[in-house]
Amino acid sequence: AGSTAMGCWYDKMAIIAFAGAHRFLSNFYPCVIHWNGMEFPSVEHAFVAAKCHDPEHWKAVQAIPADRANLAKRLGKTVKLQQGWDTYKRDLMECLLVEKFSQEPLRSMLLSTTDHELVEGNWWGDTYWGVCKGVGDNHLGKLLMKVRGNLQVDNYLTRDAQYNQGSRNDD
Repeated sequence: AGSTAMGCWYDKMAIIAFAGAHRFLSNFYPCVIHWNGMEFPSVEHAFVAAKCHDPEHWKAVQAIPADRANLAKRLGKTVKLQQGWDTYKRDLMECLLVEKFSQEPLRSMLLSTTDHELVEGNWWGDTYWGVCKGVGDNHLGKLLMKVRGNLQVDNYLTRDAQYNQGSRNDD
């Protein structure tokens, strides 16, 4: 069902793994993210920091190098989650993704996925954020598609406004 091209997994109109040419879709991909007045080297780092109210934890996560986001994730599994975490973690993730994909070249890279379904396919059993062995809610993929859709609308509205402004200037 799936094929590989340059290390990317895809299935017709779906990108089913955030690896290879589509690694930039991963929360582990290095980018500057701001949360709670602090700068983090990836979405994963900021998300893990937000899991608890301990400023020492935030600093510990912040100190983990960008290319070691897996260590941030591992640290996040050891903290006591803030009250209500499950009720707002998706909203937080959306905000972090909006910041990530507001930056170039990541914005253009996300837009280059056009209308492909984005599926955070994984082998480690994450069926909340992704899909494993065909099972999962794929919340990360759905949020990425939502962010991409909003960026597509912004592009359309910007082009429309520029066109309308240009036609008024020609009068």
